[in-house]
This record gives sequence, structure tokens and C-alpha cells, in this order.
Amino acid sequence: MKKLFVFVSLFTCFSLMFCIISPTVEASESISKKVLRIHILANSDSEEDQMLKLKVKDSVINISEKIFSDCNSLNEAIVSAQDNVDSIEKTAKRIIVENGYNYSVKTEITKEYFSTRKYESFTLPAGVYNSIKIVIGNGEGHNWWCVMFPQVCLSGCTDDFDDYLSTEEKELITSGGFSVKFKIIEIYERIKDKLF
Repeated sequence: MKKLFVFVSLFTCFSLMFCIISPTVEASESISKKVLRIHILANSDSEEDQMLKLKVKDSVINISEKIFSDCNSLNEAIVSAQDNVDSIEKTAKRIIVENGYNYSVKTEITKEYFSTRKYESFTLPAGVYNSIKIVIGNGEGHNWWCVMFPQVCLSGCTDDFDDYLSTEEKELITSGGFSVKFKIIEIYERIKDKLF
């Protein structure tokens, strides 16, 4: 009887919590379906490999303005990224060679789980996002993430979200007051990612 009481109590608490955060979960999932992220993994955590990762990042960001300038939707951005994946990889490889390294580079357009990530002026909730993933060498070092579409990485301006996110979605990522809700979303997304 005691186990049943504990189960019912926990179920009730989780149900109430889910009802409270449900709109946030919906907005979070909606955001992840409108954004293309970039994810660059360094070969290792050595200072040299981390500096190399940032040089690769700078070069890829430089060519991305041309790649995504005519994109008006996430689907267009994904197609453009797929069409230019060789160019992105060649750019990364060129920077690696120019800096005296012989690391391999693997670039793919994929879907990845990202934990909640706070940037200077906005926070993206945890979830599965479309991404351009660049792995340098062993890919065992700290990574770098940003938003390629809309082109927030280029401008650093959250106004770039205006045409792609609803007012509620933009408020969610820019308000800064959702750390508890984002943590709950992160737990929810991890469970969902493992189950499905």
C-alpha cells in the first residue's frame, strides 16, 4: 500500500509539473525545428588544438554568409548546407594544413541532441537540432556551438530570430528567467531521446 501511495504521489507531481511546463516544452521543441546549429569538435583539449578549432570556426563562419544568404527557411538552409558540405570540409582542412597539422576532418549535416546552451544574449533550450557537425581529428576536445540559421553567428544579434521564431519563442530564449524550466526540458528531452 505504501508503494502505491508513493507511486501515485510521484505520478501526480510529475503530471502537475508537466502541465505547468508544457507550453515551454512545446515552444522548446518548436525552436529546435527552426534552427540550424554548427558544432565543431576539436581534436583534443590541448591549447593548440583548441586554438586550431577557433581558426576553423572563423573560416567556416566567413564562408557561411554566402552559403546561407538566400535561405528563408530551415529546409532551405539544410539543403544549402548539404550542397556545400564539401566546401565547408575543404575550408576546415585548408586551415588545419595551413597551421601545420595533418588531422582528418569529417563534416556532416545531421541531427544531434544539444543540452541547454547560454549565449551572450539568448539561451537555446535542450533538444534535438539539425546541425552542421565538424569533427577535427579525434574529436575528443571541447567543442564550439552556434546558430548558423538564422545567421546569429555572423551578427551576434537576436533580431535575426524575428523572422523565424514566434514572439513567445523569442521571449523564451531571450528572457533569461527560465533556468529551472530549461533544466526540466533538458531532462525531458534526454529521456525522450533515449526512448525514441
